[in-house]
Amino acid sequence: MRVLITGTEGFIGSHLADFLADKVDVIGITQDINDNKNIKHLENKIELVECDINNKQKITNIIKKSRPEIVFHMAAQSFVMPSWKDPEQTFKTNIMGTLYILEAIKQIKKNPIVAVACSSAEYGLNFKNEIPTKETKEFRPSSPYAVSKIGTDMLSYIYWRAYGMKTLRLRFFNTTGPRKTGSAIAEWAQGIAEIEKGKRKELKVGNLSSIVDYTDVRDSINAIWLLTKKGKFGEAYNICTGKGYKMKEILEIMTRLSGRKIKIVTDPVKIRPLDDPIFIGDNSKLRKLGWKPKIPLEETLKDTLNYWRKMV
Repeated sequence: MRVLITGTEGFIGSHLADFLADKVDVIGITQDINDNKNIKHLENKIELVECDINNKQKITNIIKKSRPEIVFHMAAQSFVMPSWKDPEQTFKTNIMGTLYILEAIKQIKKNPIVAVACSSAEYGLNFKNEIPTKETKEFRPSSPYAVSKIGTDMLSYIYWRAYGMKTLRLRFFNTTGPRKTGSAIAEWAQGIAEIEKGKRKELKVGNLSSIVDYTDVRDSINAIWLLTKKGKFGEAYNICTGKGYKMKEILEIMTRLSGRKIKIVTDPVKIRPLDDPIFIGDNSKLRKLGWKPKIPLEETLKDTLNYWRKMV
């Protein structure tokens, strides 16, 4: 079986490549073949191809040549704060990049399964009666990033409905673990590791009152693979634990795991223009297919902290 992964060097993409490398033939698309620290250990196990997904002609050529049986579209501008600073680039990458990939797949005679990384950010503001959030909830996006992922999601839906494409819409809630960058947990883990080594004196944090549903990336990968076997094409699936933690509680666990006295400072720069106070997903659709999260949050946080201890 030939599998194509976009964003192979990224957080979820690299873990997916790890999972699949010994199971199938993997073709990994990476934006910069020299920026491969997450997948360097896979150099002899997968085929890597350098391509920016905004390069329509090149992405089309790669898909025509590789003719994959499954496409995992993981490449994206995947952070909220950069989307406020440069919404145009976020829309180009997330919407137009997805369009180019779907159009390229439409042109080949094969009809591969296409698992597309979407986001719980699409849901946005939740009212009390909407928690935990189901896949049927109305979209109320609270960032340009969220709007861009709605575009990704709806394009995948349209190409299933109009062309019979075997799309699966993967609505990841907050996914975390080793290799993650740019998120609160990753920044905290890096900061704590640097404090332990005497490289900084304090840990800067943003809003600690939000309640968030975090899933270990390794559990998420198992969910993705299961969906390619049992998921219903055209459908959206929440990938989440169904359990929420207050960010303050997560920070307390991480500082306890350190065993050091960590000075915490609130940084206004880390406060988003809009923030969703409670974000807990309903994963009943995924559970009915036989999936459940297995890795406890504390284990995820410990592994993440150990990863950054090696990196700093």
